Amino acid sequence: MQDRGLASYIAELVGTLLLVFFVTSVVVLYVASGQNAQFGSDFAVVGLTHAFVLFALIASIGIASGGHFNPAVTAAFITLRRIDPVDGLVYMLAQLSGGVLGALMTKWLLLDEGRASDYGATKLSDLVGSAAQGAAIEGIGAFVLVLVVLTLALNPETRKWAPLTIGAALGFLVMVFGPLTGGSFNPARWFGPALVGNEFTDAWLYVLAPLVGGVAAAALYRFVIEPSSGPAQEVADEVAPRGPAPPAGQSPPLRQEHGGSGGQPPSKPPGGIAGD
Repeated sequence: MQDRGLASYIAELVGTLLLVFFVTSVVVLYVASGQNAQFGSDFAVVGLTHAFVLFALIASIGIASGGHFNPAVTAAFITLRRIDPVDGLVYMLAQLSGGVLGALMTKWLLLDEGRASDYGATKLSDLVGSAAQGAAIEGIGAFVLVLVVLTLALNPETRKWAPLTIGAALGFLVMVFGPLTGGSFNPARWFGPALVGNEFTDAWLYVLAPLVGGVAAAALYRFVIEPSSGPAQEVADEVAPRGPAPPAGQSPPLRQEHGGSGGQPPSKPPGGIAGD
């Protein structure tokens, strides 16, 4: 079981590394910097890149870890007791480390091109009146993204659509909110280029707002969406029953089906998104 836990942690690190690398690279190449930069940028390309990259990562590397790649998503799964808190903490550390490594790759490949944009760091636009408004935008974006993750990942009937739908959700959120806040919705995506580019302006809103949005999405799912899921939720509980949480590095125990003769089915990664 410990090997399985290590594989999940590595998958979160590598997945977040690739996510942040491709995201910051496209920001460096397609988002203009300087005065009135929001009007000289192609956020359609930036949003589509977010969508395709996250779709590909969840469908591939996400099989090993569940495909979080975002501390706000992990916080929601911890809130719902779908992942052990210690596992969740290690996931977050892996995600933050991956974010830094991804931003370093961008700086290595796009050293001169990336200086003006601090290697893809997110910043508030002049279109946003205050940091509080920026926090609201980041919180709303994370809320919508995490709600889509939970609704699809925890419903066996729709889980096969999770990579595509989650990627599309992130893509349209970046297209809409990217010109305002940079469209992070992910503390790991913010942290990597912020550290590499030494750009920590309004840091609190890029950390706190997505986490609050993720926990709020978990609450809405728990008290509104989950009770309406009916038989599909019963199947989800068979795969990943709620607390008490399993030991760190282990998947939630699977329940035996009544009257079954073939033993337990294969286990899923803790708090998984990818998979059927």
